[in-house]
Amino acid sequence: MNEKEFNLLFEPWILVMRKDGEVEEVSLLGAFERAHEFLGLSGELPTQDIAVLRLLLAVLHAVFARYDLRGNEAPLTTPNDALMRFKALYESGAFPMDVIRAYLAHFEERFYLFHPTRPFYQVAALRNRQDVFGPFKPAKLNGILCESDNEANRRLFPQRALEGKSSLTYAEAARWLLYTNAFTETFGKLAAKNKLHKDDPSPGVGWLGKLGLVAAEGSSLFETLLLNLVLIKDGESMWGKEKPIWEEAHERINERVQIVLPDNQSELLTLQSRRFLLTRKDGVVTSYILLAGDFFLSENAFSEQMTMWRNASKEGSPPRYLPKLHDPARSLWRDFPSLFSQSEQQHHSGVINWIYYLRSKDMFRERPLRIRTTGVIYSSQLSAIEDSFSDSMTFSFDILSKLNADWVSRIIGEIELTEKLVRQTAYLAKSIAMASGDADGKSDFELAAGQSYFRLDLPFREWLSSLNPEVDDLDGRCDEWFELAQQIVRKLGGELVSQAGVSAFVGREVSERIKGNAQKRRYTAPEAYNRFLYFTSTRSALTQGG
Repeated sequence: MNEKEFNLLFEPWILVMRKDGEVEEVSLLGAFERAHEFLGLSGELPTQDIAVLRLLLAVLHAVFARYDLRGNEAPLTTPNDALMRFKALYESGAFPMDVIRAYLAHFEERFYLFHPTRPFYQVAALRNRQDVFGPFKPAKLNGILCESDNEANRRLFPQRALEGKSSLTYAEAARWLLYTNAFTETFGKLAAKNKLHKDDPSPGVGWLGKLGLVAAEGSSLFETLLLNLVLIKDGESMWGKEKPIWEEAHERINERVQIVLPDNQSELLTLQSRRFLLTRKDGVVTSYILLAGDFFLSENAFSEQMTMWRNASKEGSPPRYLPKLHDPARSLWRDFPSLFSQSEQQHHSGVINWIYYLRSKDMFRERPLRIRTTGVIYSSQLSAIEDSFSDSMTFSFDILSKLNADWVSRIIGEIELTEKLVRQTAYLAKSIAMASGDADGKSDFELAAGQSYFRLDLPFREWLSSLNPEVDDLDGRCDEWFELAQQIVRKLGGELVSQAGVSAFVGREVSERIKGNAQKRRYTAPEAYNRFLYFTSTRSALTQGG
């Protein structure tokens, strides 16, 4: 068996979608060389794609922070330098492969999936340690199967069976290696052989599993990479010296290492949350072992550009921001205010700030922009990945132009009014339930809200994607949406009333505490419906209804 095998620079392993809709497997160099030809990444899961995307971005940061497009050594020292280099990349329409090839050729040895001393994203020294976790079967590395050796955690109807579960091709293993490093579950109780490390700090789940991931997507893989290539920190300052993992002089072998938050993008994007070592036999990967790796505190970790943030500080305390996790049951368009509001009380995703910056420099004019969120759902103890999810929304890049600043605030206003329409529908369902004899109508309230958002979801996405600030009338387009949303929720409200039983029309008296005082109130379906029709009749009435 060859000691060195499967070099990711030359062997096909990255899944991409061509513009004819077909999926193709390409090498790392191939992905860059033909990035302008591909629609985007097309791996087994969106979460896998984000892990691969971050690897590609790390390479671009490492190269273009140091070299110009001709390969001349020209480190970026000012924001203007960075902007000029970005503009040159943008206007070229394709990546300059001579400089990328020259850089990666220098580190070719570090990109072998199997290597005697420095296998890619792995630690060769693990083979000599006795305190590792594993060996684990490939089914646990595979994010689609995501199986452990615990019978209770195995899927009843797995997507691969028999030999397909007992091994992975080298290409598959490379993709899932990136994914698992990014999203792997936390370690629970240490195995007996790991008791020596019981007092070590806990790194928790993989770094990407702690984030509310946000990425921008363009019309090609080339555009997607540029939209997420944040060369200027907050549009004002430069990153530190780039230090991707393959440039490290020595492999990192210590377990559970709390590091300082990286001040450069390539180091952050190649963070080794786990120490891995794959095992191969007869041309396939048959098992792997691992240890906990590097981690840092997520509080105010603003070097991370691809997450939403929430303010966790108490009143009067210093600002304390933590990554804001996505709710998989909540449509992304409902988070449009969190993503694009210019409130000073918020800290926006670095990618979103970068997009605003690029648009202010008159780039990506008249282009559709897609914002995608991804994430995983962990078990209650964070000891297993139970599912993954992704959502996206598309709209005109020109909406983010300073000249069209009113569009963002008006879209946010329409979303807020839409949520009030939903609440009125939910109040109607609750009132009907209480008129029928339900104790509090809580479940009916939640079901009606969910049904409202379900019916509004596709129409809102279509409305948002159709907006064109260059030709549309702002007031007219907003009125168009309100009227459509009003029709949708009123139709649902009518259905709720028509399905109510006789007891709901007769109604009943309910004892309630209103503002701390005990009061009796009579609930009937007709009265609730009339109130619903009034509060959903106009914008001003809706505002009164809360």
